[in-house]
Amino acid sequence: MTETEKHPLEPFLPEAARLLMLGSFPPKKEKWSMEFFYPNFINDMWRIFGLVFYQDREHFIASDRKHFDKEKITAFCRDKGIALFDAATEVIRMKDNASDKFLEIVSPTDLDSLLAKIPLCRTIVTTVEKATDTVCGMLGCSKPKTGESVRFSTPEGREMTFYRMPSSSRAYPMSVDRKAEIYKAMFTASGIL
Repeated sequence: MTETEKHPLEPFLPEAARLLMLGSFPPKKEKWSMEFFYPNFINDMWRIFGLVFYQDREHFIASDRKHFDKEKITAFCRDKGIALFDAATEVIRMKDNASDKFLEIVSPTDLDSLLAKIPLCRTIVTTVEKATDTVCGMLGCSKPKTGESVRFSTPEGREMTFYRMPSSSRAYPMSVDRKAEIYKAMFTASGIL
């Protein structure tokens, strides 16, 4: 029997968050360069953020050049109103790697519970295919094309926008600069930038 793996991080939910980013699930801990979301140093999410907000892909890289600067990242996300978590709280890795293709979601995240904790949030962003499919299933909405969005309402009547963004994994066949352009358009449209 394959072991299930529980999410190792608590949701990062700044009180004034206006945007919630959801990946699928963190890689195994031996791949981490910090105890936070998108921890793998070869994942380009924080380089994309650096390009979008500071025109500097190395803005969130620590001085040792071997890991990301968690304190700088968390302060930035609090300031900008960006919440982070993943679409799954429990998974089975079908292969011993971080590929979403071999990730079986056992327990999806309770999206309603997350949104209840961040009442100012009006934008949900998924950063990988597995998270997009999972969130679309939860919301009962059509899947937007990469870089595009759909509108929906929560059961309480909160008007929301749901964006599907390109993966920050280097396995996703698109340059970091092009990914940053797409993320910049989303952050601008959602009022974060």
